[in-house]
Amino acid sequence: MLFFAFFLRVCYNLGVEMQKKRKKRTPPNLLRILLVGMLTGAFAGVAVTFYNMLAEMAEEFARGYYGFFRENPAFLPLLFVGLALGAIVIGGLLRFLPVIRGSGIPQTEGALRGLMRFSWYRALTGMFAASLFAIFCGLSAGAEGPSVLIGGCCGYGANDLLRQGAFLRRYQITGGACAGLAAAFNAPLTGIVFAFEEGQKKFTPEVFVCAFTSVAFAVVIRNLLRTALGFAAGAYLDTFAFPESAFSDPLFYAYVLFAAAVCALCGVGLYYLIFAARKLFAKLTFWRGMGRMLFPFLAAGAFGILTAYALGGGHGFLEDLGSRSEGVRAVFSSPLWATLLIVALGKGLLLVLNMGAGVPCGAFVPMLATGAGAGALLSLLCARMGMDAAYADALIVICMSAFFTAVVKAPLTGLILTAELTWNFMFLLPAVIGVGLGYLAGLLFRTRPVYDRLLDEMLQEEGACGAARGKADAFSACFCVEAGSLAAGRAVRDVLWPSNVRLVRVRSQGVLFVPDGNTVLQAGDLVFAEGEQRFGSAEEELCAVLGSRVLPRAADAAARDGADGDAAECGSAGCGGAPRKR
Repeated sequence: MLFFAFFLRVCYNLGVEMQKKRKKRTPPNLLRILLVGMLTGAFAGVAVTFYNMLAEMAEEFARGYYGFFRENPAFLPLLFVGLALGAIVIGGLLRFLPVIRGSGIPQTEGALRGLMRFSWYRALTGMFAASLFAIFCGLSAGAEGPSVLIGGCCGYGANDLLRQGAFLRRYQITGGACAGLAAAFNAPLTGIVFAFEEGQKKFTPEVFVCAFTSVAFAVVIRNLLRTALGFAAGAYLDTFAFPESAFSDPLFYAYVLFAAAVCALCGVGLYYLIFAARKLFAKLTFWRGMGRMLFPFLAAGAFGILTAYALGGGHGFLEDLGSRSEGVRAVFSSPLWATLLIVALGKGLLLVLNMGAGVPCGAFVPMLATGAGAGALLSLLCARMGMDAAYADALIVICMSAFFTAVVKAPLTGLILTAELTWNFMFLLPAVIGVGLGYLAGLLFRTRPVYDRLLDEMLQEEGACGAARGKADAFSACFCVEAGSLAAGRAVRDVLWPSNVRLVRVRSQGVLFVPDGNTVLQAGDLVFAEGEQRFGSAEEELCAVLGSRVLPRAADAAARDGADGDAAECGSAGCGGAPRKR
C-alpha cells in the first residue's frame, strides 16, 4: 500500500508538471486515456479487492453469530435490539451522506454521464463502511453494487489527483466503475460490456480503451492480491455442470422457453414491487426518516434466524444449487421444494425492502440468487414433467439470467455475466433464448432499466437535486473543430458528448446544415451547440472534444451569412470564457 501511494504521488506530480508546461489546452488522445485508464484500474483494483475480502469476512462472521442465536433462542431479543441500533446508525449516516443510498450503481451512472457530482472520498469511505456494516449485521446484501461505486470513486479521485479536466473525468469514472464490477465478480468481459450497455449506453473507441485498460489492471491486481493473501481467485461459481447432450436435445429448449418465461414474469413482478416499496417508504418519516431502516434490518434478522441463506448476497446459496455441491441445506427439515420456495421468496422480499428503504448495500447478487432459486423450483417441476435431471444446472443458470435481464434490462451484461460466473460457454445458445425472453418481458410490460429509473428518482428528489445536480444554466455557444482534436475526422455518433447538450448546426465549407449521427466533422468546421450546463463543465468538455470556442460576434456572423473566413477566428475566445446564456 505504501508503494501504491508513492506511485500515485509520482503520477500526481507528473500531472502537475504537464499542466504547467502546457501553454494551450490540447485534446486528450488515446495515449493519455490509456495511461489514466491504467492508473484508474490499479487504484480501483486495490480498493475493491480489499473491500470484497473484508465483505467475505464480515459475512462469515455474521453466519457465526447468527448460528449462535439460532442455537440459543433465549438471546434472540438481544439480536433484534442490536439490529435496531444498527438501523438507526445507518439511517443517521444517510441523513448526512445521502449519496451512498442504495446499491451505488445509479449514483455512479449519474456521475459518469455528467449528471451528478459528489465528494469522491466521502462517498468512497461512506459506502465502504456502511455496506460492510450492513453485511456484518446479516442483511441480504451483496458487495458488487458498492464495488461499482467504490471503483467509480477511485476513477474520480485519480482524475482529481492528476488534475485532469471534466472530459477525462467521465472516462475515468467509467473505467473505475467497470473495473470495480469486474474485480468483484472476476468477470473482465462483463465489466467492459457494462461500460457500454449500462454506463454510457453508447460505444466509442475512447470508452473502450479506458474500460479495457482499467478492467485489465484491476483484475490482474485482484487475482494477485487474493492469491497472496490466501483467498480463492478462481471461478465465482464452480459447482455447476453442463452436459453436452442437453444442448442438442430439442426437448430441452422447450423446457428453457417455459422456465425462462416464468422467471422473466417473476422479474417484472419484482421490478414493480421495488418501486411500490420505494413509494411506501418515502411516506415513512418518523425519527426524521431514520425509522424506515428498521424494517429491512429487523426482517433480515427474522429470515437470518430461519435460514443462513438469507445472510449476505447469496453466493453460498448459488453454489449449493449446483450438482457438484453437497446440496441445499433444508430449512427446519423441510422438503427441497419448500426450502427453495422459502429462500427464493425470502431473498426477493429482503431485496425489495433493501432497495425500497435505500439501504447502502448491493443488489446484484441477491437478484441473481432470487432468480436462481426460482429456476431451481422450475427445474424440479420440469423434472416431474420428464426433463433429465442432468439438465437442471443449465436450466437454473438460464433462469437466473432471464430474471436478471427482466429487472435490469441489460441483456448483454446478463448473458456474459452468467457465462463468466461459471466459466462455461457451451450453454450460450439457450442462455440467449432466456435473456431474450427476459428482455421481451420488460418491453411487454413497459419497464425501464431499474438503475436508470432509480437515477431519475434521485435526480428528481428535492434534496438530491439541490446537492448533487446543481443549478442548470441554458447556454448556446459556437466551437471550431481544430486539427488533431478528438472530433476531427470522426462521425458525431462516435464521440462521447456532454450530457444535455445537442449539436444544432454545423457549418462546413460554407454550407450550414443540421447534423445527424453520420455527420463527419472536419478540421475548420464550425459547430453550434446548445443545452443545459451544470457545474460549468459542459463548455470545458466541448472544448476538449472540438477545440476553441468562437467569439460570439464571429459565431453570429457565421450563422447569419456563412462567411467562410469566420473560421479564422477559431480559438480567439479560448475555452475559459463563459458561454452566452439564452
